[in-house]
Amino acid sequence: MAMTMPAMAQPLPAPEVTPPEPLAVEPPITAGPPEAEVGGVLTIDLSAIVANWRALSAHTLPVECAAVVKADGYGCGIEPVARALARAGCKTLFVADLAEARRVRAVAPEPALYVLNGLMPSAAPAYAEIKARPVIGSVVELAEWDAFCATSGWRGGAALHVDTGMNRLGVSIEEAAALATRLRLEHHGISLVMSHLACAERPDHPLNEKQLKLFRDVRILYRGILSSLANSSGIFLSTAAHCDMVRPGAALYGVNPTPGKPNPMRPVVHLQAHILNVRHVAKGETVGYDATWTAKRAARVAVVGVGYADGFPRALSATDERPGAEAIVGGVRCPLAGRVSMDLLAIDITALPPGVGRRGELVTLIGEGIDVDAVAERAGTIGYEVLTRLGQRYHRVYRTK
Repeated sequence: MAMTMPAMAQPLPAPEVTPPEPLAVEPPITAGPPEAEVGGVLTIDLSAIVANWRALSAHTLPVECAAVVKADGYGCGIEPVARALARAGCKTLFVADLAEARRVRAVAPEPALYVLNGLMPSAAPAYAEIKARPVIGSVVELAEWDAFCATSGWRGGAALHVDTGMNRLGVSIEEAAALATRLRLEHHGISLVMSHLACAERPDHPLNEKQLKLFRDVRILYRGILSSLANSSGIFLSTAAHCDMVRPGAALYGVNPTPGKPNPMRPVVHLQAHILNVRHVAKGETVGYDATWTAKRAARVAVVGVGYADGFPRALSATDERPGAEAIVGGVRCPLAGRVSMDLLAIDITALPPGVGRRGELVTLIGEGIDVDAVAERAGTIGYEVLTRLGQRYHRVYRTK
């Protein structure tokens, strides 16, 4: 029988005429080592993260829009991101583990806080301590959580994760059906039933419809309990995926949730690196490890202080056979020259006028038209990985408006 996809969600609404109030963030607005002591500067626009969350919230009304701040806020800093979203009105946050939950709770005491990786053995008291909620992913976890709640009297809530096709965490459909009556009739503190889409970035994939149907059946079994299915791309897959709560992650940080279409989200990160040295390379000479890039003419090369130890992928290296990434130097796109090494990379600035590209100047590696998705595509990966690998060696600047 042929499958028919559900109606596509409508585009994001136009921005409001009246801008939101400026986001207040406690000082300091910089973090990490001083700029003069490191090779790179990572600027993170907290106001853009909040604007992206507000846009997604408006798009999914009246459904609640939560926020995923795991992986150190997708590399942007879990504390400043969680604080900014909580102050903007976000009522529910998701993290990966208890360590992240503690960091979030220290700066955002009010939002409901779910821990996606579930209940580790003997960890239940820690959830009560910080008022966090485990996302229960197996009947073994559920039994341990039940025992803790029964002996402690804790009633802080938990989520039940039902596997509808991802085949990672979550109770099976059969287990969910068997548990439904008991969990609804007895007090087990289940405040949310959720699942996770495997192929939301590919709207025509048949697994999307299968998961939507299975989760619709789960929602019927757990009527009266809030439900959540859609991640960032799931929000744009179908209104049927919105349920009672959506939980965007990567889209908040500027990654395109609609691959192949214009990005509806505002960019968030701007990565720059200091030029450490400018050298002249004779025609026929090579640059970098393995001598993979050869100067086809007398060249001028800027060496900058960022490498793969800073999260800039080695896969962005340039060779004689394959172009690598590009950088913005003096407002002009320039190609990389040779391997991205641990702490350094080189940029071919031969085409620039003399005097452009000097020692100490900043060049742009992400930003000014080079977005995180473009960097990821050139590296053969996804924007999620590029963001979350950005390291702690950068001087960080947090913009709030």
